[in-house]
Amino acid sequence: MNDSTEHPLHETLLHDALHAHVREGGGDAAGPYLVGLADGALQVARRRQRLTRAGVGIAAAAVVAAAWVAVADDGATRHAHEVQPAAEGTGNGEEVALMSILPVTSSTEHACTHGSGGYTVHASTTHPAFCIHADRARGMTDVRVTSAKAEKSTLDGTWKVEVTLSSADRTRFAALTGSIAAAPSPRNGFAIVIDGKLWANPAVTSSLTGGRVEIVGAFVGDLTSADAHDLALRLDTGR
Repeated sequence: MNDSTEHPLHETLLHDALHAHVREGGGDAAGPYLVGLADGALQVARRRQRLTRAGVGIAAAAVVAAAWVAVADDGATRHAHEVQPAAEGTGNGEEVALMSILPVTSSTEHACTHGSGGYTVHASTTHPAFCIHADRARGMTDVRVTSAKAEKSTLDGTWKVEVTLSSADRTRFAALTGSIAAAPSPRNGFAIVIDGKLWANPAVTSSLTGGRVEIVGAFVGDLTSADAHDLALRLDTGR
């Protein structure tokens, strides 16, 4: 049974009630804060269940999701949600998910054929199916990130996961993106693959030296709140 059917009744009711309140409240300024509390409650419930399944006893669940307020340059108050790394020694009891960053070699408008080694981006109401092939030999495989957080864009409301690379991987990532930046599309892009699934396929025009990578889905807007928070938790278990 997956997590979506195992949430404790109390947290599920709290989540539904707060989201309903926000919808009914329209432009209520407290809406994003209440949504953050609801998402936080579900994250606590999910972590408690994973700890229980792993046989780890806990006296109290730490809050792993929090709402925070950012002030834009124009002085307007904007809201977002962030998953904070767990305190030291309080991992979620699951194996850390590893990420691969692979330079794209081709992208064709159809699903991948079986055994081709490509990554299929399934068709939706907004885009057709794609098959993306990437070069594992030239890419970065089995990367363990130093932190991961789920965030909601203050511009268009879409969800993303921002990951931070280690200093060594930051250098490798800068070299990789620099080597593909001048290539024609789609070879100036890289595939972000986690657990055999393609999670993003961004293109670059210059070397990325900041050591941070945003995962937005195969297309911007693909990630739901649940997707983003689950992925951030899998990538960064606080250990």
